[in-house]
Amino acid sequence: MGLAGAPWGAALGVWLCMVPALALAMDRLFGEPPARWHPVVWMGRYLAWAGRWIAPAADAPQSENGDLRAFLRGALAWCAGAVVLVVLAWLVQVGVLRLPDWAAVPMFALLLKPLLAWAMLHDEVLAVQQALADSLDEGRAQLARLVSRDVVQLDATEVRESAIESLAENLNDSLVAPLFWFALLGLPGAVLLRFANTADAMWGYRGVRAGRDFRRAGTWAARADDVLCWLPARLTALLIGALGGLRGWRRLPREAARTPSPNGGWPMGAMALVLGVRLGKPGVYVLGEGARAPEPADLLRACAIASRAAVAATLLACAGVALWA
Repeated sequence: MGLAGAPWGAALGVWLCMVPALALAMDRLFGEPPARWHPVVWMGRYLAWAGRWIAPAADAPQSENGDLRAFLRGALAWCAGAVVLVVLAWLVQVGVLRLPDWAAVPMFALLLKPLLAWAMLHDEVLAVQQALADSLDEGRAQLARLVSRDVVQLDATEVRESAIESLAENLNDSLVAPLFWFALLGLPGAVLLRFANTADAMWGYRGVRAGRDFRRAGTWAARADDVLCWLPARLTALLIGALGGLRGWRRLPREAARTPSPNGGWPMGAMALVLGVRLGKPGVYVLGEGARAPEPADLLRACAIASRAAVAATLLACAGVALWA
């Protein structure tokens, strides 16, 4: 009963467990929908508009009251957006559950699919190695599509490290976490998680962006994303480790703690330990310190391990939906 918020027949409950697998298949076969139909793009437009209101100009005088106002505005704008989206998702879900069984299941998958971005992530990461084979500049340009860090000064090894890190961390954000919350709360849960991810990416930046100071304005968004991703990030690390043959499990918490993020270090640390390589962000952290630098084969192996983890996460989500149904 947890997924729907309304009763459904036993037969529909059985078929609902197929929704995560069907959504993943759609993701692989069809990729991302056009921007004008993409719910994450709509979220981004709202966040861009609200961001100009919540964050003060970078050159504005700083004060304690100003910091508090920026924080409260950021919290209010985040909560307003989240409430509207969750209510809309719940209304859509209730409407879908009134459809015949044969129509409800594919419709659920069609609605869930835009909240997943695994195929795009996998292909973009794989393209980094293909671009590096042509030239360092092309590898940097491809990596810039994945990360927000400055890539201009990165050498080939650092480009490869960043790509593997992005794959591991975003496996959680792009697949495991939305499936986790879908299994628990249905479509509203997946929508809330994706909104939190997008808000963290756009507002959680610790500094100035587009002439606006988000250091206080984005605090709520950053912490909300941390809370919602706390358990999924550790589940992602568990899947990477288990499917990659990790033996040094005791080292994982120590590696995860090296990153500023309370969540990102878990899947990244697991991937570093599984591959037996060093991963890091220059001047910020190093995972697997003392290990060898990643080679082209390591990036390919990372993609293979993450693919297995994606399938396993989807099957777990199917089991979770079946349990609730």
